[in-house]
Amino acid sequence: MAIRLILVKGDEIVMELPLSAGALSKDLLQRELDHFEEEFDRFTKLFDALSHRTRLRMIKRLFEEDDLTLGFTDFIKELGLNPKIVWQNTKKLCDGGLMKKDDDGKYSCSEAGRAEFLMISLMLRQLRELF
Repeated sequence: MAIRLILVKGDEIVMELPLSAGALSKDLLQRELDHFEEEFDRFTKLFDALSHRTRLRMIKRLFEEDDLTLGFTDFIKELGLNPKIVWQNTKKLCDGGLMKKDDDGKYSCSEAGRAEFLMISLMLRQLRELF
């Protein structure tokens, strides 16, 4: 039984990808490696943003708010973090595209960040369970 990942937008299949090792062609793997190499800096920032428990706690805390926003001092008070830690981690989350800062100094999850976080989390968990 072959495992496939299918992305659908409306009624249209946007991408179909075999995930079974035997179904992956050498050409497909090479194209994906080339693409990954082109996007390496972006992926590095994204995975760096996701690679620390404090940043995960910050993103999780944002999702708990109805408007998905928090201020700098909210992170300090509600998560018990010092200002330097909040500054470093909000910078990494913003650099990774998961968070943005508005003109009022409030932080929120970016639209792309919400989708990327959810997609990465779901895919990694499912792939780990499958393999």
